[in-house]
Amino acid sequence: MHTKDHWENVYTNKQTTGVSWFQEHAEQSLRLIRDTGVARSAEIIDVGGGASTLVDDLLLNHYSAVTVLDLSGAALEAARARLGPMASQVRWLEGDITKIALPAHAFDVWHDRAVFHFLTTKEDRQAYVDTVLRSVKPGGHVIVATFAADGPLQCSGLPVMRYDPAALHAEFGAPFVLVQHEQENHHTPFGTVQKFIYCYCRKQGS
Repeated sequence: MHTKDHWENVYTNKQTTGVSWFQEHAEQSLRLIRDTGVARSAEIIDVGGGASTLVDDLLLNHYSAVTVLDLSGAALEAARARLGPMASQVRWLEGDITKIALPAHAFDVWHDRAVFHFLTTKEDRQAYVDTVLRSVKPGGHVIVATFAADGPLQCSGLPVMRYDPAALHAEFGAPFVLVQHEQENHHTPFGTVQKFIYCYCRKQGS
C-alpha cells in the first residue's frame, strides 16, 4: 500500500482518539513552542499535524499564523471539523513533506511530532532536512520529536527509526544548533507507554 493510502485508511477507519499517538493536549510541544519566545504573530508550521490537537491549543494561546501540513486529507478534515469556525484561522496543506515545495524562509517555528521517524531511507531524510533548511527563517526554531532509542520498532504497522538526541541532531547537521533535548513517556489510549525524544534546535543565521 502506498504511504498516502495507508494514512488515509487510518484516518478514515479509526477514531482520531483511538490511535497510539493521540494526545488530548500536546502539552510538551506547546511548552517548547512557548519557550522559543516567538511573538504570537510568528509563522508556525506543524508538520504531520493531521488530527493533532496542538493547533487547537496554539489558537487558544493566540498564535495567529499557524500552518498544519499532513499527508492525509482525511486527518486534516477531522481537525477542521473539530475546530469548526476556528478552522478558517489556519492554513491547511495536504502533501508529502519529502516532496512538497514550501516557500523559502517562511516559518519562524517548525514543529514535528512523529513524522521524521517514519523516514527510513537516507534520501527521504535528506529531502526533509533540505526542506527545513529552505523554509525556516535564519535564526528560526526547529522542534522535532521521534521515538527514543529504546522506543517502539514500529508504529501503525510501519517500520520506524529510533534516535538518541545526538543521532537526531546529526541528521540535521551543522546548520542547526542543538539548544535542548528532553524525553517524553507518552501514554497511549491503549495503556502502553512509548518513549519519545524532543530536540529543539536553532537554525544558524539572524
